[in-house]
Amino acid sequence: MTPTTPLLADHVKQAKHSMDKAVDAVKREFSTVRTGKATTALLDLVRVEAYGSEMPLNQVANVAAPEPKLLTIQPWDKALLKAVEKAILASDLGLTPSNDGNLIRIPLPPLTEERRRELVKVVHKFAEEGRVAEHVSEDEKKHTEKDVQKLHDDHLRQVDEAVKAKEAEIMEV
Repeated sequence: MTPTTPLLADHVKQAKHSMDKAVDAVKREFSTVRTGKATTALLDLVRVEAYGSEMPLNQVANVAAPEPKLLTIQPWDKALLKAVEKAILASDLGLTPSNDGNLIRIPLPPLTEERRRELVKVVHKFAEEGRVAEHVSEDEKKHTEKDVQKLHDDHLRQVDEAVKAKEAEIMEV
């Protein structure tokens, strides 16, 4: 193993890890974009003012999708019902919650054609952000290519040396 091999492996491993994280982030962001079906991930970015700080909704309440066009939220502390309702209204999701004193219901109306087109634009924006996050700098590319080429050349030299040694062994009388 040459001294550059661990370095190369680290560069490749680091680049792969970075790209995997970018793809995962894009997938998470995609899950927060509303489609025609209820999904609890839709509310993942909603933050609620609770106990003196802003907290993710799923840390103060149980969020469920009992029906294809309905989300329900049951705060663990009923004192947070109004704060949860306010946070949902303040989000840019365009949802209208109804509070019965115990549970918040959010019916998901059908998406209009215009809203669908807006959401497609949002998805493309998330994808572009993910592509930018996956970007490998030109220097990194060149550095890695040099390392790969050097590694390849070293291995070819080793093979050539082994061939010569074996030829010599075979030709020895």
